[in-house]
Amino acid sequence: MGFEADAPVVRLRDISFEQARQLLGLFDLELHAVPDGEAIPGSYWGECEAGLIGTRVYARADTPVHSLLHEACHLIVLPPEKRAAVHTDASDSVPEEDATCYLQLLLADRITGFGFARACADMDAWGYSFRLGSARAWFEQDAEDARSFLYERGVLPLPDPAEASVD
Repeated sequence: MGFEADAPVVRLRDISFEQARQLLGLFDLELHAVPDGEAIPGSYWGECEAGLIGTRVYARADTPVHSLLHEACHLIVLPPEKRAAVHTDASDSVPEEDATCYLQLLLADRITGFGFARACADMDAWGYSFRLGSARAWFEQDAEDARSFLYERGVLPLPDPAEASVD
């Protein structure tokens, strides 16, 4: 992906950890905080990138929010019975990767201090590549397959956070 660990993107420390935890909880995922300076378990890219093990998403304060959402969305697009087997690498499927990118952009608006426009900008700054040159152009003009994939998997429409139970 060619990311730059010091790129000026929104990081987990810039948003509410609790809000991110609750968002992931809507999809039966757990967000686990990793102490600063420690390696992130299940991180495919290393450095500050979020990690996956089963239904757990691991992140540090310096983890980009787009990375947190991206890795969580990999789990969300998988059938629940496949999630438990995930460790570090969630998919090698282009349709799943596209659906993951699409979903992370949809979920961005559910995080105060982040949002769709910033998610697109951060994905572009981090080195995501899309045929149309930007995350926003891809989302708006070339993501019908990703949207269809999410409907077929039952991910869309998204759950209403107001209807979720709070533990």
